[in-house]
Amino acid sequence: MMNKYLWSAAIAALALAACGKKEEAPAPAASAPVAAAPAEEKVLNIYNWPDYIPEGMIAAFEKETGIKVNYDTFETNEALNAKLVAGSTGYDIVVPGTTFSPAQTEAGFFQPLDRAKLKNYGNLDPAIMMGLVKADPGNKHLVPWAWGFTTVGINRTKVEKALGKMPMPENAWDLVFKPEYTSKLKSCGIAYLDSPTEIIPPALHYIGKDAYSNDPADHKAAADMLAKVRKDVRIFSSTMIDDIAGGKACAVVGWSGDVNIAAGRAKENGSKDVIEALLPSTGALVFYDTMAITKDAKHPENAHAFIDFYLRAENGALMADELSYSTGNQAALAKMKPEVSGNKTIFVDAEFAKKLVAPGKFTNEGRESVANAYTAFKKGK
Repeated sequence: MMNKYLWSAAIAALALAACGKKEEAPAPAASAPVAAAPAEEKVLNIYNWPDYIPEGMIAAFEKETGIKVNYDTFETNEALNAKLVAGSTGYDIVVPGTTFSPAQTEAGFFQPLDRAKLKNYGNLDPAIMMGLVKADPGNKHLVPWAWGFTTVGINRTKVEKALGKMPMPENAWDLVFKPEYTSKLKSCGIAYLDSPTEIIPPALHYIGKDAYSNDPADHKAAADMLAKVRKDVRIFSSTMIDDIAGGKACAVVGWSGDVNIAAGRAKENGSKDVIEALLPSTGALVFYDTMAITKDAKHPENAHAFIDFYLRAENGALMADELSYSTGNQAALAKMKPEVSGNKTIFVDAEFAKKLVAPGKFTNEGRESVANAYTAFKKGK
């Protein structure tokens, strides 16, 4: 089992402190009583990633509160960001990743949380919250949904067959970024997440650059490396779990949790193949997905009710147990299945934690350059 406290210390080292005081305003003059705001309608609109909530959780919340949940999904951070930039999202809660959330927070897309309405807020791991300060100074807007890391996932059974006598590489990234391996694995299928900010950062890390560099020259260098394996990539995927579980890909650049979900799904479908998320010798890219209440939310009270419901220890444990993603809910650890809390591809050990690359921040110009580099690579130009 992961040394939780060593991992927390590693994450906490990424944090930035932020605090301040405001002068108290003079008391307002007496005035007529203000009429109470009308009660919110019993509706909540949520926008989240696919396959990213435990079965029955929405129904349990609806039964307990009487609040009807409308639950939609998006495939990439880019898709969510476009909706936030356009405004009038129609959603109360969204779940951005930390590659985008710093700029979104600065842009004022989210309203501050009212912690007085979150009685379970104390269940959160202080070290994880300190790690989120970079994206959200003072932890005013974001609450962890789950965290994981971008890595290499494989169907070991098919990969070993495709490689033949060639041994597995010491660095797992070679399987998806080095031509001598990709040329063999293309026979059973290589898949990349179909998102600029999910592919260019690992590529930058692989060539020894800052994974979140804003330098266009670095982005070009990453694209040049990727161009060497472009012909071997079968799928740019927005349905990675199904692509792995269904046998369309044997080696992927994907999210740790999705690879684990795919392994479980394949087993349920009768497959005896061994599917696993790998721990590359040079590390992987950690990410946090977080809940935020949109600036234009029409049901902020209901949004707070759902966030507090999700922060219950038993619900945090349910997330990890069913979806194979780590939780920021410290109180949930004792309630998880031992095979989950002890899985080093879910809760990594202290040694691998040191190799995890912290989330970074792209400027608007940097993000545009990353998108251009990715598009050129994907088109084979």
